[in-house]
Amino acid sequence: MTRARIQLAPGHVLRTQPYRETSLLVEAWTYEYGRIGLVARGSRGAKSKTRALLQPFQPLLLSWNEQGDLGALTSVEADGFAATLSGEAIFSGWYLNELLLRLLQRHDPHPALYAEYVSALARLPSALEPALRIFEKHLLSELGYGLQLPDDIDAQAAYRYDVEHGPMPADADAGTFSGASLIALRDEAFDADDVSRRALNDARRLLRLNLKPLLGDHELQASRLLRALRARAK
Repeated sequence: MTRARIQLAPGHVLRTQPYRETSLLVEAWTYEYGRIGLVARGSRGAKSKTRALLQPFQPLLLSWNEQGDLGALTSVEADGFAATLSGEAIFSGWYLNELLLRLLQRHDPHPALYAEYVSALARLPSALEPALRIFEKHLLSELGYGLQLPDDIDAQAAYRYDVEHGPMPADADAGTFSGASLIALRDEAFDADDVSRRALNDARRLLRLNLKPLLGDHELQASRLLRALRARAK
């Protein structure tokens, strides 16, 4: 079998876990090759330079020999500075990684979504919720489940959302979405001064409603940990 040699591919680590006695199994996401699995041999030592680099949120240049579903990591280099995340932003970064691990197949490139991921990591410290909502929106679109948010939404109206038909006018109640919220999500305009807290809450409800069928009933670990953190902080 021909073994492809990939050199210096831009990517990020999504997760690492022990593999055999001295190695790591690395789930990485790359701009050109999509999500990939790599074996980093001999990298579990505490002083391993490779292990020190194989951290989430650090832009990397990855090289590997590919044969079958798993590749053999041959080198790794830093490709800039890691996103500086702390507090809730760390859990939000893990949440993004879990979404990618759960919903993307290996060896299925999504270069536009990769760029959105890099942008989201950069925005998490200063605009956490807008960054998450915009990334979720693009993720659904890349998976073929993009939201239908037409140009004729009335900002003053209330809507229910139908997966097949998009926003449907309705009497306002706790289960509806405001037209202004849908416009903000459509235009990705959460940073504007006149965008209300409701717009972000509505966007979160709508996106989770559309992500749930894809994720199933198993809750993401990052969401559970963040909820526990918030409960302890009260």
